Amino acid sequence: MPNIVAIVGRPNVGKSTLFNRLTETRQAIVDEVAGVTRDRHYGKAFWGNVEFSLIDTGGYIKGSDDIFEGEIRKQVAIAIEECSAILFLSDIMDGVTQFDTEVANIIRKSKKPALVVANKADTHDKAAYAAEFYQFGLGEVYPISAATGSGTGDLLDALIKILPKDETAIEQANIPRIAIVGRPNVGKSSLTNALLGEERNIVTNIAGTTRDTINSRYTKFGHDFYLIDTAGMRKKAKVHEDLEFYSVLRTIKAIEDSDVCLLMLDAQDGMEAQDLSILSLIERNRKGVAIIVNKWDLVEKDTKTALQYEERIRERIAPFKDIPILFISVTDKQRIMKAVDIAMIVYNNKKRHIPTRELNDFIQGLMDTYPPPAVKGKYIKVKYVTQLKTEPLFMFYCNLPQYVTESYKRFLENKIREEYDFSGVPIVISMRKKV
Repeated sequence: MPNIVAIVGRPNVGKSTLFNRLTETRQAIVDEVAGVTRDRHYGKAFWGNVEFSLIDTGGYIKGSDDIFEGEIRKQVAIAIEECSAILFLSDIMDGVTQFDTEVANIIRKSKKPALVVANKADTHDKAAYAAEFYQFGLGEVYPISAATGSGTGDLLDALIKILPKDETAIEQANIPRIAIVGRPNVGKSSLTNALLGEERNIVTNIAGTTRDTINSRYTKFGHDFYLIDTAGMRKKAKVHEDLEFYSVLRTIKAIEDSDVCLLMLDAQDGMEAQDLSILSLIERNRKGVAIIVNKWDLVEKDTKTALQYEERIRERIAPFKDIPILFISVTDKQRIMKAVDIAMIVYNNKKRHIPTRELNDFIQGLMDTYPPPAVKGKYIKVKYVTQLKTEPLFMFYCNLPQYVTESYKRFLENKIREEYDFSGVPIVISMRKKV
């Protein structure tokens, strides 16, 4: 699974600023008021061809009047427990405080690899103050400025060296990984049990029974893949208890590590906002996806019900409409094997690679008939196209990539989908400069 790195420290030392710097986003809210970050933020970072997930945690506080203090402290502890490595952030101008010492003690007890980061070292003179932080006994101290990026290169070099190497990843690389994801109590564990033919997971009517991701090897009917039953993802406002946070974290890891996600809906609820959030997370990670509508036996229906229901789903998931949709009933064992078949079809679509010559012949003929619109009297000419071998990412090399509109990229994607079967798989159209 991808490594997870947690940024921890007391309030207002710059954790969210560092998170934004390393993920190259503005996802985390940054404010001079201490304690702004209360929910966890997740992002991806890359350094030296190594990818890892980053968690921006709330500030570790103790003994304050803030009603969120207890929850933040518990969730920081869980982030430390679940992560692969820790970035322990302090403020170089404040020096070592009592709160810093408490955080250092927690990190030491966790025995997780950690780097001490002295933030706000905006000048060379300030960087000299970093020596004070060696008293934590956690090894090298890295003076940085999260605001300007100074020193973050050396920090990332050191971080990559302490991240654990996944020895099992190589032998498992060729085995598909299918994750069943969705809101709590839609039937994910019931589907897993039905497919495996055993009570592998605990199933109750209480939402959120599954707290962890559970991996099972499925070797039946000519298939061989890992089936991952995940905990349900709730809206952030409903994530109160620490175990719930643990579950959401594991679900995100499962999505990142999967090849195909089966997004499970409750037929009685339909496609809700939280389902769209999960779908967006799947898309951003470029995973294959199929939508499984469970509890279809509980819906009153006529001959057009399924078609109308499917149309409503496709309207909600637009513009990514090319996703298989299947109606099942786990309790009646209705069409559950079809879910496996669809998952493997999407997996094969995700692995589909179009030979460069064939792809260029198709695109060239398409552009002769439907050329990109001219911009400011300049004409866009595509020299050649190639697809990455590992996924449906198409690189178009042309003279004026900056003038290719999003609507034309969408047109190209739709035409590729019409010609080749990429159902259930996000397609990326990337324009590159070629003189």
